[in-house]
Amino acid sequence: MADFTSSFWNWYIIVPTVAGIIACFLLIRWLSTGSSTPGEPAESMGHVWDEDLEELNNPLPSWWLNLFYITLFFAIGYLALYPGLGSFKGFLDWTSLSQYRHEVDIADARYGPLFSKYASMEIIAVADDPEARKMGERLFVNYCATCHGSDARGARGFPNLRDNDWLYGGDPAAIEQSILNGRKGAMPSWEQALGGEQGVSDVTEYVLSLSGRNVDQAAAKRGQVQFQSLCVGCHGADGTGMQALGAPNLTDNIWLYGGSSARVMESIAGGRNGQMPPHQDFLGTDKVHLLAAYVYSLSTGQQDAE
Repeated sequence: MADFTSSFWNWYIIVPTVAGIIACFLLIRWLSTGSSTPGEPAESMGHVWDEDLEELNNPLPSWWLNLFYITLFFAIGYLALYPGLGSFKGFLDWTSLSQYRHEVDIADARYGPLFSKYASMEIIAVADDPEARKMGERLFVNYCATCHGSDARGARGFPNLRDNDWLYGGDPAAIEQSILNGRKGAMPSWEQALGGEQGVSDVTEYVLSLSGRNVDQAAAKRGQVQFQSLCVGCHGADGTGMQALGAPNLTDNIWLYGGSSARVMESIAGGRNGQMPPHQDFLGTDKVHLLAAYVYSLSTGQQDAE
């Protein structure tokens, strides 16, 4: 359990929890005793139905009563052994993190050799191995499908990994580095620098023209001037992008956030921020190596050929 910022919160948990257990004991004790003495008729509670059906003040059955007591003793034992009372860690000193690490260590000892046998192979060679690709696919489904989709075709803001269009490079080394260390791309907002909506609209027309779209030529010409002044540092003078910065190619009609005029205007006006988290510490280099080989096989068509 995380450390509390004040001791008040420790007692805020401890006092109601302990008081609740004591109150349950007292309540059960009170309800388990009737007013009658052994051998004598039970006291009537004064409630009668159907002429002779009468409510009597009998104690609870012992089997039922014992179940309540067992539950309460179990609660006491659990709170003594495991965290549950504020910052008290319990006598077993158990934490969910230690449990997770223990399970990971067991899994690594059992499955680690399956991954490590491919670690010394080149990614291209691993991608040629059907068994390795299946292992990489399972890793992908577990750890990457949430963003990139189970078919790896991505979604808005998450790249399609099958189209051979890469923000940071599609060679095996670049793919592996993307997975190991993550990527963080940022495009600033240009609305103010472009003088408002009209400037954004003009640059949008020019950007769309780079991929062969039908545009307003007059607006595109005005936008070209702005583009050459503000955008070439990342996207290049010809708009083909720069993989070192993760700046996309604007000439191939492949759009990460959507290629409609409205979406492109939104990207230019408000900017974009994309981030892929690093997986090195989480998965380890051997698993990442297999995963990179699988992703590489998607772009080369090896996976589809099976």
